[in-house]
Amino acid sequence: MQLFLSLAAAFAFALGGAYMKKSDGARFLLPTVAFFSLFCGGAVLQALAMRKAEMGTTYIVVLGLEAALAAAVGAFWFGERMPPGKVGAIGVIIAGVALLRAM
Repeated sequence: MQLFLSLAAAFAFALGGAYMKKSDGARFLLPTVAFFSLFCGGAVLQALAMRKAEMGTTYIVVLGLEAALAAAVGAFWFGERMPPGKVGAIGVIIAGVALLRAM
């Protein structure tokens, strides 16, 4: 359950970051409301994930998965480049999260 909550929090934070970009510095109301809502929701999900898990591990899992998801959102939503080096780095992040969870 903690892994699911951590993944949901990471996804909320990554989408929140996309809406933050869409808000253009909080100039546009709907994207601004979306990013605030997603960040608040992500924080609640992360807090729930931390209830029965180690804080450090959960925090790193959420941040690592958020980074990987943010790169994917950037590529698909904003057309950002994903050269092989970036894909490899994301793979290292995901491997690190998996290794951390296995310990």
